Amino acid sequence: MLKTEYIEYQDGDVVLEAYVAYDEDAKEPRPCVLVAHDWTGRRAYACAGAERMAELGYVGFAVDVYGKGKFGKEGDVEGNSALMKPFVEDRALLRGRMLAALAAARKLSQVDDSNMGAMGYCFGGMSVLELARSGADVKGVASVHGLLFAGEAPSSKAIQSKVLVLHGHDDPMVPPEQVLAFEQEMSDAGVDWQVHVYGGTKHAFTNPGANNPDFGTVYSQTANRRAEQALANFFHELFVDTPPLDVAP
Repeated sequence: MLKTEYIEYQDGDVVLEAYVAYDEDAKEPRPCVLVAHDWTGRRAYACAGAERMAELGYVGFAVDVYGKGKFGKEGDVEGNSALMKPFVEDRALLRGRMLAALAAARKLSQVDDSNMGAMGYCFGGMSVLELARSGADVKGVASVHGLLFAGEAPSSKAIQSKVLVLHGHDDPMVPPEQVLAFEQEMSDAGVDWQVHVYGGTKHAFTNPGANNPDFGTVYSQTANRRAEQALANFFHELFVDTPPLDVAP
């Protein structure tokens, strides 16, 4: 049976609140997937993502980047931008916030702390990529219509994670040159990476509330379905049936 709860954790003096979803009937600790929210904060959309991870058999941990009780509003471009801006400009701050979430999730009794992953939407996609760039010990991260550009304070640690990016080709916030630069960054770092590009698809394509063509945010039922399948395949590979690499026949 699916159980959900809110838990408090901290990053330094900042109190944060995660939403956790898991099967309370599971007899053994399960792999955990952090779910990082979009620029509106850890609202219902991110919590639903954590529940979907629980339905796949994992512990879903919806991360709080902004702080307990700190939320934006759907459609409030100015307000949401102001919430996101400090973390976009200070990637070390963002990495620290994601590492705090990872540490909190590892402590949960329901979690197999040797099997950790992360996924995120929009700003959350940037957040999980920064978790990977931090050198964190996570098996893989998935960015869903996320921002891909690296910050000005790169981490000195090697990326340990596999990386999946799900991207809409017509996303005005992530033009093709940003995708190419990201691919080159991952290749230069020796990362096992994938980029799935959906044609005719804009930003926020998994969010049913996205309906602003002028701003470039439009829900796509088809791309959303394909993204859900890609995520399921990715985490299954990480946690269940990862084959050995470079094994001679």
